[in-house]
Amino acid sequence: MTKILVVEDDAATADFIAKGLEEAGFVVDRAATGRDGLFLATDGSYGCIVLDRMLPGIDGMAVLAGMRGAGIVTPVIILSALGAPEDRVRGLTEGADDYLTKPFTFAELHARIALLVRRGAAATGGVPQTVLRHDDLEMDLLSRRVRRSGRPVELQPREFRLLEFLLRHAEQVVTRTMLLEGVWDYHFDPGTNVIDVHLSRLRRKVDDGFGYPLLHTVRGVGYRLGSTA
Repeated sequence: MTKILVVEDDAATADFIAKGLEEAGFVVDRAATGRDGLFLATDGSYGCIVLDRMLPGIDGMAVLAGMRGAGIVTPVIILSALGAPEDRVRGLTEGADDYLTKPFTFAELHARIALLVRRGAAATGGVPQTVLRHDDLEMDLLSRRVRRSGRPVELQPREFRLLEFLLRHAEQVVTRTMLLEGVWDYHFDPGTNVIDVHLSRLRRKVDDGFGYPLLHTVRGVGYRLGSTA
């Protein structure tokens, strides 16, 4: 089923959109802040993203810039009360695929989302991404197999999930908070060294015996999977 991300801080509007999309057969994730929206968007698994412009913290245009800068090509429809021609032009020229002003009808929003989802599927041949690659590291999500330089890397389930998250954010710094939320589904800091333990094990399996490391610690910030330190 196609997943849609709705980034909207007004709870009533978000409820209205989510209910309609779910009734139309979509799976819906929601974010009420720009930070949370950008975090979810970088997963890359959505068929379309509905993005409000006026969000607390990081605004919608900054979220869009962050997505496109990270190489996320998921179709985005901006949904905003800012409907002046210059607002629409800016949204479209800075990376949005469509722009719909409030107030709106759900029928029109649904039609536009369905069109963007079809276009996105056609651009990728309608085949979801099942293999993640970076440098000489390859992860097959269907067979659950990992190889580096053609050599198999045996991982435990949590190690696999951790590496998948890092691969989806390759060459980006990921914080401990991002890992706790994205890998362990913790929305608080448990105050343990669970991340350090798993990353140490993963580093031994992915890096030891190869010509150069791919897993790097960014002191005081987090971690990064990348070809260079």
